Amino acid sequence: MTRENDLYGIQEAFQKLGLQEINNGTSTGCVSFSNGAIIESYSPVDGQLIGKVRASTAEDYQKAMETAAEAFKTWRMVPAPKRGEIVRQIGDELRKNKQYLGKLVSYEMGKSLQEGLGEVQEMIDICDFAVGLSRQLYGLTMHSERPEHRMYEQWHPYGVVGIISAFNFPVAVWSWNTMLAWVCGDVCIWKPSSKTPLCGVACQNIVAKVFKENNIPEGVCNLVIGNACGDLINTDPRIPLVSFTGSTRIGRHVSKTVAERFGNTILELGGNNAIIVSEHADINMVLVGAVFGAVGTAGQRCTSTRRLIIHESVYDKTIDVLQKAYAQLKIGNPLDAANHVGPLIDKGAVQDYLNAIEKAKQEGGKVIVEGGVLEGSGYESGCYVKPCIIEGKNEFQIIQDETFAPILYVMKYSTIEEAIAMQNGVPQGLSSSIFTTNMREMELFLSQAGSDCGIANVNIGTSGAEIGGAFGGEKETGGGRESGSDAWKAYMRRQTNTINYGTALPLAQGITFDF
Repeated sequence: MTRENDLYGIQEAFQKLGLQEINNGTSTGCVSFSNGAIIESYSPVDGQLIGKVRASTAEDYQKAMETAAEAFKTWRMVPAPKRGEIVRQIGDELRKNKQYLGKLVSYEMGKSLQEGLGEVQEMIDICDFAVGLSRQLYGLTMHSERPEHRMYEQWHPYGVVGIISAFNFPVAVWSWNTMLAWVCGDVCIWKPSSKTPLCGVACQNIVAKVFKENNIPEGVCNLVIGNACGDLINTDPRIPLVSFTGSTRIGRHVSKTVAERFGNTILELGGNNAIIVSEHADINMVLVGAVFGAVGTAGQRCTSTRRLIIHESVYDKTIDVLQKAYAQLKIGNPLDAANHVGPLIDKGAVQDYLNAIEKAKQEGGKVIVEGGVLEGSGYESGCYVKPCIIEGKNEFQIIQDETFAPILYVMKYSTIEEAIAMQNGVPQGLSSSIFTTNMREMELFLSQAGSDCGIANVNIGTSGAEIGGAFGGEKETGGGRESGSDAWKAYMRRQTNTINYGTALPLAQGITFDF
């Protein structure tokens, strides 16, 4: 890769991450890709071709799976704290490469450099979490009804875990799954988004270095690239668990396909997240939470704020401060710290954005802050759009759907019960939030009669989850959980054990069986 006037140090990042030879059409890592079709990665930042990789063929996939299955036999027998030590070293390697990988994420995906660095920090954080977890994979002990018997349960690794990740978090979501799977004793096969393949290769290079230094079998971490590999993973009976992050539409296919072979899934699908702005809200806090939630990552987070449900008594005031804030947003090269909003991932996403605005208008929506595509110097990629605000009704079909773009829909409510019903009145159930200083409102929002989402926040926005809590949602979001809390249990199989240390063999439930 060569770049004239490389103002932001992309060339150096490529060199440090082992990508300097990526343009020759080959990939690197534990699996050597043969003669698959070339996938070209174009940056939405400037429209430039930044690298090429070859897609994995069916033969490449089979080689990866065979390598993974063999490596599992060794990896599962390594004591969990020793596996944690390997993850600790990976965390240290990520610390060394944080600036470089953060720049690559920003340049290939289009999110701001601060968000790119934040994504790598999430990887570091989950490594730290997983290291501690490696000494806390607890089971339970139960009292037996039979004398001189002991019952307990333990957890065993599944085997090969398939991970299919999305473009919007090209490295963090992979790490949420992988670091936990590794300390649990699983091995992984990863298919990153074909829109951000270089991020996948960079991560593979980082972990491969640590594995090599520790004489770890190469098949513990496997990378396959190309859309065709998705269904190879989904239909493979050798993969007991598939973690999929992406759209609800594709998630339905993954769920059905994996379930047909009795496999397990972790599904992180669509979000249609709302913030309720109470009459008791601190508007200054609302401003920060709502604006970042709506325009951060150019609205391409699954936790992005899509809807603002505002009490009628503070509606005009809230709209006024939002309009002023949007007027100050700087849109441009995300590697420039002066800019707040970068590009959408590609021109297809831009068209989806334009279509959504038009549909909202057709359904009766009123534009509060005008959108549109930016043109001219600095916007040559054609992927930069203006964040917009549209007043509408929760029942609009376009508002019921998720659009991965910086479009914020605003609407009024009268009672807190009405607001909660509106918040819940969409097919998705990922993240939700209420801004209020009223204790009764916040407790109602968090109660059984409140938010139906997997994430419910008070006085913070819908995006920006920490790794310490389990991440995921309900309804069409898929029901999966990743990252913190006890999400590790999804990567292991539970086994109940009973030990008879006596000299007799009494049967359960007092059954007699004499002969």
